[in-house]
Amino acid sequence: MKITSVRANNRKRYFEVEAPSGRWTFPYAVCDLPPTSDDPIVELYVDPEFGCEGFSYRLRSGREDGVMLDHVLSYNRDPEYMRVMLLFRLTIEALDAFEKTGLSKRDVIRRLNTSPAQLYRLLDTTNHTKSVDAMISLLAVLGRSVELVTTRSRSIASDRLVPA
Repeated sequence: MKITSVRANNRKRYFEVEAPSGRWTFPYAVCDLPPTSDDPIVELYVDPEFGCEGFSYRLRSGREDGVMLDHVLSYNRDPEYMRVMLLFRLTIEALDAFEKTGLSKRDVIRRLNTSPAQLYRLLDTTNHTKSVDAMISLLAVLGRSVELVTTRSRSIASDRLVPA
């Protein structure tokens, strides 16, 4: 996902990041190199070197830093981003389990009652269209159980902007 614009809000001390799927805020305090009143932002832009998936800023002191959109989405706990990260973690676990079980691909395909192409899609870390259900089924066939634990996280960001 590409960032379409980024603005600095010095009064509220956060960046306003906009992409086709929504708008989010990102506090200065969370940055590795936070802007301050003594060392303010003099240049802010969507960075083409990040493939427009991040932004960079330069402070008056000449120091520079950049922030990737993934960091912004993670901070704001964007639901779609969190789903993709869950699928990624389940896929990594499935790849590890597949390697350690010694089961043949043919046996796993038969036990899942699926096609070889579907198994390869499930084992592809870049495939974000698979379902969590399918991944749990695959992990069960590979001898792994999945426990879902919910915990209370920080409060929902009150300064999150409404999605576009």
